[in-house]
Amino acid sequence: MDSKHSHTAISGAGLLIALGIIYGDIGTSPLYVMKAIVPALIEPRLVLGGISCVIWTLTLQTTIKYVLITLNADNNGEGGIFSLYALVRRRGAWLSAVAIIGGSALLADGVITPPISVASAIEGLKQVYPGLTQSVIVYIVIGIIAGLFLMQSFGTQIVGKAFGPIMILWFTMLGVLGASWVVQDPTILKAINPYYAYDLLVNYPGGFWLLGAVFLCTTGAEALYSDLGHCGKGNIRISWTFVKTTLLLNYLGQGSWLLSHQGQHLNGRNPFYELMPSWFLLIGIGIATVAAIIASQALITGSFTLVAEAIRLNMWPKVKLNYPTDVKGQLFVPSMNRLLLIGCIGVVLFFRESSNMEAAYGLAITLTMLMTSILLITWLRAKRVAKPLIILFALVYGPIEGSFLIANLVKFPHGGWVSLAIGASLMGVMYVWLKAYYIKRRLTDFVKLEPYVDGLKRLSDDESIPKYSTHLVFLTGAERSSEIEQKIIYSIFQKRPKRADIYWFVHVETTDEPYTMEYKVTEVAPDDVFRITFRLGFRVQQRINLYFRKVVEDLVRNKEVDITSRYESLSQRHITGDFRFVVLEKFLSVENDFPTQEKLVMQAYFYIKQFIASEDQYFGLDTSSVKVEKVPLVIAPPREVALIRIR
Repeated sequence: MDSKHSHTAISGAGLLIALGIIYGDIGTSPLYVMKAIVPALIEPRLVLGGISCVIWTLTLQTTIKYVLITLNADNNGEGGIFSLYALVRRRGAWLSAVAIIGGSALLADGVITPPISVASAIEGLKQVYPGLTQSVIVYIVIGIIAGLFLMQSFGTQIVGKAFGPIMILWFTMLGVLGASWVVQDPTILKAINPYYAYDLLVNYPGGFWLLGAVFLCTTGAEALYSDLGHCGKGNIRISWTFVKTTLLLNYLGQGSWLLSHQGQHLNGRNPFYELMPSWFLLIGIGIATVAAIIASQALITGSFTLVAEAIRLNMWPKVKLNYPTDVKGQLFVPSMNRLLLIGCIGVVLFFRESSNMEAAYGLAITLTMLMTSILLITWLRAKRVAKPLIILFALVYGPIEGSFLIANLVKFPHGGWVSLAIGASLMGVMYVWLKAYYIKRRLTDFVKLEPYVDGLKRLSDDESIPKYSTHLVFLTGAERSSEIEQKIIYSIFQKRPKRADIYWFVHVETTDEPYTMEYKVTEVAPDDVFRITFRLGFRVQQRINLYFRKVVEDLVRNKEVDITSRYESLSQRHITGDFRFVVLEKFLSVENDFPTQEKLVMQAYFYIKQFIASEDQYFGLDTSSVKVEKVPLVIAPPREVALIRIR
């Protein structure tokens, strides 16, 4: 009950954190949305219809779907597409494909968001300095983005404390600027009537295709759900009321300014900056730039979390994860940081202007939202929600998100292919990794441990064999405590007899709950063979070396095991023996007769594997006490060999 209350509790600090870290993406959308909807000639019908579409998109998509419905699908307080997948994955293997598509598209969105947010803010300088060239703006944008990514390795705890007050300033500025124009001409308030949205989409020439531009106002809704664990649903719902009010005021203000200039051409002007008095422009651009940096930071942090979750769900290579601070959930993924940096700089250099980036933005995230809806419908069914309500949800959001997707497809030749290409690449990696995981699991031979226990005890007492280690620790993938991989038995008895005082078999099980930290000890043979099973949540740091030592200390304290060296001279002095970890690393045997699909998957798997850290580094093992052994992965050895004996 306490845990549930903490997820919904409302506090001043929680509201401040919510404003600081989860609204960056959706909060900076006024920088470019109206510029995308009204690209040239200002027409009242286009302005009123565009604003009406924005109002009802934020209401239906962000407020109702995400803030009111989706936030209820929390996994012990955690949100995001992989947390939602972890809740429902047992209801069908096909759901892994849904999660892979959604997760890949969300990561692809993380490559587009920093460039478009920062570029839109910096381009405001043209309002103050008309002679400023686009090349200079490109260099400034790249400099800001590079600095942001270089800062990641130090953690964002210090910067994060300042995010809340800055974003309060940003949203207050949005509301005040918008309201000042609405007061001058309240005609724009007619846009609240959904008829104007309907008229634009159905009757205005090419109006339906403007949904691709309208959709940009809600792209941050998925990030809002992903950050649920940082603030709790109560704080998000209260703070969203303030955020949505200021966003709508700003959009209405931009609409009011556009109506006051109807019949004119924008000629590259940004309605957002036109709301500002000339004396405030530089201040406004500065605040907008900081808000864009915060929006980028939120997407980068979200990408790191997404990758860490994907690793523990066997959907991403076991890359190195760093934890720069002690703040819960804060992590740094060096490889992902480099990929995002290269991707962001590439996007800036390729598109150069934010108006060009709008074409690439939105297409990928529509896929994520559709995939979230599919998982959410599965979750609602699992929760036994009334069938008519589930059907109503599907009938409302299926057509809405389907329409957004179709409208965004028009962007494909103009740059949308970039985000889809990035998403498809990430999707390919996730597919290969998950498929390879199941292939390896299918081909791993497990045997009963019991028949080998007597042999392990005899080997431990056999003084004719040099001692390999006092304590020998094997990482095992066997889910049953009564089983062990055949390869481990081969490694102990045949590859090179490994005599040790005590044999430890350690199994790591990833749970569907985010922060589980449990362990179970099975005494296979008193004082000789033990198995430890760690149950760790999919958001828990894998520091097996540390956890293992903690378990051993508890066992010693409870007098369940004696870890003193059994060498007589050392035993008398109560000296603890050494611990050595053995990690079995599979390689692709040349003796294989593959099915074509599996052959391609495994070749891709081992190709990617050579560029990433080894498993002992991922599990946080002390490299000085780790032995990595190569074992062949034989998929299907040839049945017959045509050898002829000659004399």
